Amino acid sequence: MSRSIETLCVHGDGHRFADSRESLSMPIYQTAAFGHPDLGHSPDRFYYTRLTNPTRTHLEETVAALEGAAAAVAFTSGMAAITAVFELFSPGDRILCSADLYGGTVLLFDSIGRKNGLILDLVDSTDPALVENAMTPETKAIYIETPSNPMMNVTDIAACAEIAKKFGAWLIVDNTFLSPYLQNPIALGADIVIHSGTKYLAGHNDTISGFVCIADAALEEKLRKISYTLGATLAPMDAWLTERGIKTLPVRMEHQQKSAMAIAQWLKGHPRVKKVYYVGLPEHPGYAVNAKQSRGAGAMLSFTVESPELAQQVLAKVQIITFAESLGGPESLITFPATQTHADVSPEDREKLGITDCFLRMSVGLENTQDLIADLEQAMA
Repeated sequence: MSRSIETLCVHGDGHRFADSRESLSMPIYQTAAFGHPDLGHSPDRFYYTRLTNPTRTHLEETVAALEGAAAAVAFTSGMAAITAVFELFSPGDRILCSADLYGGTVLLFDSIGRKNGLILDLVDSTDPALVENAMTPETKAIYIETPSNPMMNVTDIAACAEIAKKFGAWLIVDNTFLSPYLQNPIALGADIVIHSGTKYLAGHNDTISGFVCIADAALEEKLRKISYTLGATLAPMDAWLTERGIKTLPVRMEHQQKSAMAIAQWLKGHPRVKKVYYVGLPEHPGYAVNAKQSRGAGAMLSFTVESPELAQQVLAKVQIITFAESLGGPESLITFPATQTHADVSPEDREKLGITDCFLRMSVGLENTQDLIADLEQAMA
């Protein structure tokens, strides 16, 4: 029978391991190796935890079901997942990327991707015409974040999928900000979906994980070989923590995005705030596209204040909100991208994107909405 996303978050795809003894919580198989009954045979499909582990497999099946993917492969972090995807390409291949990306992804491109012979082209992916014009016969993939980190730019997934297929390329979408609860890029034509599971999927700021979800099952064997060869497969305890977090993903996202909208509207009216970046605001340039391709606006927002001094004051004075990197957990976090998430992006490129010393990014958590607004108000006073 078909299952809604809320049910999938709690029960996964319904599969239970034969030795789980009907446990409501998937057991943590905290073992390095599994015994073999005799030569040439191994119980189930599990041999050695770097290769396969029941706890991790159960989580992968759950994430694949949430994304409508043929398969999902779990990694030690979101960056490990992105690194594995890059290993699918060969020297001389071109990858067309959104100009606005998470700084860690930019660093990976610049420090390792280029060294390995990949050619990376940056484009304003919010304009499909610019994307198509930037494609070449050597372009093997389009890589986008939507909404992007940290400028909250929105890219039309279906339009990019159409362009990618026209040129025989893949569309790769980082879906971390909205999570599969609010957006499913594979249903819109994406070939590969990446998640930093650390964020909304795990949802509690207590573990790190990453996922690659694939539309074509033929890629699974290649990705798994990359994962265990790199040694970047997710540990059993981290897999269990991530799956536990997924069970409450719907209720967390609903509360967090409701609070984010209220905070974005409050920030709009504050005299010391110059601009608010939140895709749920009707005046956001990507509002219509996001509304077309997702089921919500998420809980990430950014804003620019009147001066660098005020930005520093906010970071120092917040009391409920924590000045920290990361996002997606129950605690609201505020980040200074210029020296944190995007420290490895050149000052010139940061300025071009709008990541200035007045720019702040906020992950809205599960606290009372009015408490968060009061905290921002006292911090900006």
